Amino acid sequence: MQRRIGELSRETGCPAATIRFYEKEGLLETPARSDGNYRLYGEDELERLRFIMHCRRHGMTLAEIRELLAFKDHPHQGCGWVGELVERHIAAVSEQIAALTALREQLEQLRQACTGSEPGACGIIEHLSAPCPYCADHHQCMLHTTMPPEEAMEPGKKQRGTGHADNGGETAGGRKKTRGGRKEKVTG
Repeated sequence: MQRRIGELSRETGCPAATIRFYEKEGLLETPARSDGNYRLYGEDELERLRFIMHCRRHGMTLAEIRELLAFKDHPHQGCGWVGELVERHIAAVSEQIAALTALREQLEQLRQACTGSEPGACGIIEHLSAPCPYCADHHQCMLHTTMPPEEAMEPGKKQRGTGHADNGGETAGGRKKTRGGRKEKVTG
């Protein structure tokens, strides 16, 4: 059965713009066209799009999906590397859960800092206005992580993916905070 992009979008829940993006990125083949120049998708494209969507829901990057699709299309090697890929994602999720759990605990402690009854003296506002207890140099702080203050003070210690620690203000995205608070791309 052939379907237009809007029908494929409704059937999968994937926006038409995202389908076109996946085509542009080479994850989906360029579809056939109707006489009226509409994109036409068959069952193979439907199955491939569902596979891509499942991968995205599991946190896979486009590069990882590209590798998985290449393997799926031409399985000439063992699949041990696929298991390793999933293990890396499991480890990353575990790290995120730990960080979010610590953040929740910090927020619960922060909530207790305010009684709600003292006009003009909110403990939460006072706490958030104080210097960051997690940074050796408050001016270099890009993100407040959930690590204890004694770990944040260790020179060179960097929490993965946070852009936080003694790294000269450089973030995980290769940007550096300037005195004016802007972020500039680090080159070289």
